[in-house]
Amino acid sequence: MPNVDSLEIDKFAKLAHHWWDPSGKFKTLHDINPLRVDYIRRHCTLTEKKVLDVGCGGGILSEAMDSSGAHVTGIDLGEKAIRIAKLHQLESGSSVRYDVLAVETLARQEPLSFDIVTCMEMLEHVPDPASIVHSCAQLVKSDGTVFFSTLNRHPKAYTLAILGAEYLLGMLPRGTHDYSRFIRPSELVFWCRQAGLELIDLCGVHYHPLTQTYTLGHDVSVNYLMATRKQ
Repeated sequence: MPNVDSLEIDKFAKLAHHWWDPSGKFKTLHDINPLRVDYIRRHCTLTEKKVLDVGCGGGILSEAMDSSGAHVTGIDLGEKAIRIAKLHQLESGSSVRYDVLAVETLARQEPLSFDIVTCMEMLEHVPDPASIVHSCAQLVKSDGTVFFSTLNRHPKAYTLAILGAEYLLGMLPRGTHDYSRFIRPSELVFWCRQAGLELIDLCGVHYHPLTQTYTLGHDVSVNYLMATRKQ
């Protein structure tokens, strides 16, 4: 069976037309995107690298990595999101290759094909996140780099990411996240090691409400980024 939750696909399909509105429903993703790209570039060069963006949505991260000189493929099981990503290419002129495809399927078709794999803000939306991690490891070349970002199953994450961001501040649509699907860093590291990925770095993403800005830091209790390397 496909590793997909149809309710999650439908939920994001209803929001698809907001993907490229920097002040809309996906404002948070636009705001943290420079941090994500800088984090990737801190650990490897993007220039002329073959990159896979798993769960690319409307292509916010994919296009940014394309602009940094990478050869990017973006995959997602949301057909409407991929259509929006392709439409935005008409304006941006990006050369990202998009496809409606499961990462498990691509791992069977093109193993060891990518220098870098990214899987950002996606693991908490699927029934079997360990399967996603395993497929990402299959797709990356030996000594290649795989990046993940997700939400920690920690009381602070429930307070800030759900009660705060969704219900009080309206930074995200209500119902965007399910706390029971949040993933502790120790769980993600365990799945990575099972898949042959070695932890390189772990850092948190911090929101500062007074300045309405984001920074990276040591506190991983809410949203965190993880860099791993194929052993």
